[in-house]
Amino acid sequence: MNAARILRSAAAAALPVLIAAHAAPVVSTFGPLRNRAMPRLSGRGRPDHVALTFDDGPDPLSTPFFLRLLDQRDVRATFFLLGNAAHRSPGVVREIVAAGHEIGVHGWRHRPLLLRGPRATYDDFARARDTIADITGTRPTLFRPPYGVMSAAAHVAARRLGLTPVLWTCWGEDWTARATPESVHRTVTADLDGGGTILLHDSDCTSAPGAWRSALGALPRILDTCEERGHEIGPLREHGWQLSATSRRVRTAADDRPRTREPSTLL
Repeated sequence: MNAARILRSAAAAALPVLIAAHAAPVVSTFGPLRNRAMPRLSGRGRPDHVALTFDDGPDPLSTPFFLRLLDQRDVRATFFLLGNAAHRSPGVVREIVAAGHEIGVHGWRHRPLLLRGPRATYDDFARARDTIADITGTRPTLFRPPYGVMSAAAHVAARRLGLTPVLWTCWGEDWTARATPESVHRTVTADLDGGGTILLHDSDCTSAPGAWRSALGALPRILDTCEERGHEIGPLREHGWQLSATSRRVRTAADDRPRTREPSTLL
């Protein structure tokens, strides 16, 4: 057996191991397991507080309705933004910040991270983070993966970019065509408790057309339920967390760019 054949055989044997390692963090997608074993990743905070978060914006057709309602209720939230949407609607991003809300990164495009290798993952996160920073003047420190699915490459890229991954403890399933304000409220509050993090969507860019209206319609009742149960509600920055020095450190994309070459099959 010549050297080239040996190398090909070794690569073929190693590839399944690399793929398994890349996909291993997908176990965090299973909510009950994540909530028990990974409280920080789940968004667990202080027991008298509930964090309110929104994904998939900014959307000039829907996000302003959420901002108006939150302003009326004097509530602040965390908005996880898509970089390409922020690039298209910088004015809406500035409105979110001006209203006192917190900004997190949801990636550049809403695509599954398991289909990307280390370099593509890093470039996606960095582009989104830097675009949002350019618009707001502040680099975000929180990150939520599309579909809530992490990969090994995503964990590495987030750490290098000073981003802390955070998912949720309850959601409204507000992205489906059958969702209603009643169903969203019922689904959220069934799993809602102190220290939890709520996920809703302020855009239908990856949902059924107009699905955001179910979240908007449910939001007042969700806020009422939090108050009735004695929970404060606000952004993740008020959730009792203290980011580590690693998470707060700001580095340039050029300094952080991965130097190792990943298998092309993971790109």
